[in-house]
Amino acid sequence: MNVEKDIVLITGASNGIGRGLALSYAEQGATVITCDIDEERGLQLIGELRKKGKSAFFFSCDVRKPEDVERVFQDIDEEIGTITVLVNNAGVSTFTSMFDLEVEDWDNIIHTNLRSAFLFAKQASLRWKKNNVQGRIVNMASTRAFMSEPNSEGYAATKGGLVALTHAMAASLSEFGIRVNSISPGWIQTENYDELRDIDHEQHLTNRVGKVSDIAKACFYLTDEDNDFVTGENLVVDGGMTRKMIYEH
Repeated sequence: MNVEKDIVLITGASNGIGRGLALSYAEQGATVITCDIDEERGLQLIGELRKKGKSAFFFSCDVRKPEDVERVFQDIDEEIGTITVLVNNAGVSTFTSMFDLEVEDWDNIIHTNLRSAFLFAKQASLRWKKNNVQGRIVNMASTRAFMSEPNSEGYAATKGGLVALTHAMAASLSEFGIRVNSISPGWIQTENYDELRDIDHEQHLTNRVGKVSDIAKACFYLTDEDNDFVTGENLVVDGGMTRKMIYEH
């Protein structure tokens, strides 16, 4: 795998998995572009990367707004060039009883998690089509696309939607050599990993909770130029948790 020629755009990269992905791609030599509504943390990350001599950029963006997304791509065109990889990672997780969930709350989840992925993919693909670039898209879904806890209707709907959007876009964009895949992380602990309990790790067939590096490795695989036979796929990265039978005693 060689990502040194890649320009990677990661949404929702100021915190959590997105931040870890930005660090991982930069460490491997890619030019990293992050965008997030959290400007303070976003600029902090870019400063950290540039101190290490990495090529990194931040754009403030409300991914729910089409005009913000268009502006980000225009700025990237003018300042950096055409991206080669898009990771749609931006998302919110709100767990509220469906009886208390207002339509405005529902729309916020849908627009942040699902609509933003379509908006970013459309803008990226327009440029790839025009410039004959065989771009690669990874949508960050979730194992909650396939299994649920109570009060997760909005989140589950968006993650299931991302999996469906992935194979639909893979079909639509195949004639342009653009590949689209998704990753469904399970339990990925982004901080305070050492504070996890034995019972937390034992829920997994791998006997450990996931780390951001596990998702980064999956991203590297799906965005590798040489893996051009993989598209429309959803890769579950959950330590086997969704394959483990649970019996209540």
